Amino acid sequence: MSTPSAVALGAFFDSVLQAALRQLFRRAWLEIEPGGARTDAPLTIEAIVDPSTLCISWAGTLYTLRMPGRVTFTTHQIRMARAIVAVIGARYRTILNPELAAERGELFRGPLEDRYVGAFFDERPYSAQGGGNVVDRIAAIIEMLRVAALSTYENRPISTGVLILEAAHDPWHPDAPGSGGSSGSQMESLASIKSFYRLADGVRTLFLADADGRLLDIIDVDRWSRELCPDAILDVPGARAYQAHARATLEHRGVCVVLSPSREIKVFAEGAEIFAFHGAAWHLLDLKAKYEVWAESVGNPLLALRLFQTALELADAREGALFAVLRDPADAVPRLIAPADRLDVCDPWEPPGSGAVSRREILSLLEGRTAIDLDPSVLFTLAALDGAIVVDESGRLLAVGAILRHPPSEELEFGGVIEGARTTAAMTASQFGPVLKISEDGEITFYDRERMWDI
Repeated sequence: MSTPSAVALGAFFDSVLQAALRQLFRRAWLEIEPGGARTDAPLTIEAIVDPSTLCISWAGTLYTLRMPGRVTFTTHQIRMARAIVAVIGARYRTILNPELAAERGELFRGPLEDRYVGAFFDERPYSAQGGGNVVDRIAAIIEMLRVAALSTYENRPISTGVLILEAAHDPWHPDAPGSGGSSGSQMESLASIKSFYRLADGVRTLFLADADGRLLDIIDVDRWSRELCPDAILDVPGARAYQAHARATLEHRGVCVVLSPSREIKVFAEGAEIFAFHGAAWHLLDLKAKYEVWAESVGNPLLALRLFQTALELADAREGALFAVLRDPADAVPRLIAPADRLDVCDPWEPPGSGAVSRREILSLLEGRTAIDLDPSVLFTLAALDGAIVVDESGRLLAVGAILRHPPSEELEFGGVIEGARTTAAMTASQFGPVLKISEDGEITFYDRERMWDI
C-alpha cells in the first residue's frame, strides 16, 4: 500500500476508534495525545494503573478515557474496550493483507457496532492468530433482528428472540436431533419468511439455536430455564418480563438476543441483561456493577432491590418516575416536600368534616406503609404517577406523587445540560440522599450528590 493510502487508512480507522469510544463510553472524557505511544505499537489496551482511567495506544497515538468524579471503570467496561480494540484491529489488519481479505470478508458485513457486541462475548472471529473460519454468530443474529425491527406482520410490529447455545445440542433434550441444515445458514434462511417470526414472540417463547446457528427447537423460555436451573437465584435485578431470559443464560454459557415489542434489541448473558439497543445506539448496561453502587449508597438491601427492580420495570414500560431515599428526613422533608404532599401532615386546605374528597384522603391509605411491604405492582403504579416517591432509609413512605421543591436549574451546582423538571428535582433531592430518575425514553440515572451512572 502506498504511503498516502496508508495515511488515509490510518486516519479513517483513527476516526472509527474515536467514534466507538465516544459512543460506548459516553460519561468518560476522551483525551487524544499524538506521539504519546510508540509509532510501531499495535492497537492495544495499556496496563491499568488508575481504575478511573483507561488508555489505548495505536501507531504513536495515546487515547485516554477518564471517568468523572468518584466513578471507576467496571469489569464489563474494560471488556467492552477490549472488544472494540479486537474488532477495529481485525478490520485494519484484513485491509492491509489481501490474503486475509479473501478469507475474512465476513468481518465487513453489517453495522460495525454489532461487531463490538459480538466480540464482547467471543473475540475468536477477530483474533490476530486466525479466526477466519469462526463466524460472529451473535452479530449475525443481531443483523437478522435489525431487519425484523423494520418489518411488520399483519400491521403489527414483529417481536421475537433467539437463545444461542455454546453447545451443539439442547441440554434439556440432549438426544433430540436438531432440525439439520448447513452450518450457520438455517436461521438466516428461515428468517426470510415473515411468518417465521410469529413462531416465537421473544417474551414467552424463543428460538433455540446451536453454536453454529442451526435451529434446534422453539421453547417456552420460562419453563426451559426453570428445568435447567430450578434453584437458580439471579444476583442481578432485571425486569420481570425478562428474568427467564436472564436465567436461561446462567448455565451452558448461552447468549439470548431479543427484539422486544417496543422494537428494542436486548442481549442477555451470564444471568443478566448486558446490552440494549434503543435510540439508534447500543448501551452497555452493566447492571451488576451499577446495582452494587446503588445498594451501597442506600444501605438497606431490601429497599435497594425493590426500588432498583421497579425502576427497571418502569424503564421497560417507558414510564417516567423518581425515587428519593432521604438520609435525614427531619432536615430534608421540610425543604423538599410541600405540606400538601406529605403523608404525615393533614391537608390544611381540606379541614375534617368538610365533605370534600381530597387527594390527601386517598394517599392516607399509604400512611405508615413502606416501599418494601407494598406489592410490586402497586409500587409500580404509584411510581408512574406524576411526581416523586420519597422514602426514608427504612423504606417508610414520606410522599407519593410529590412535586419536589427545587431552586432554578441554573443555581444547581451540577455540570452539564439540564434536561427538564424531573432532572432538576432529582439533582436537588440527591443532596439529601440517593435518587433514581427514570425517563420516558427508558433511561435510568442515579444521583448521589453527583451523577453516578446511567442505564
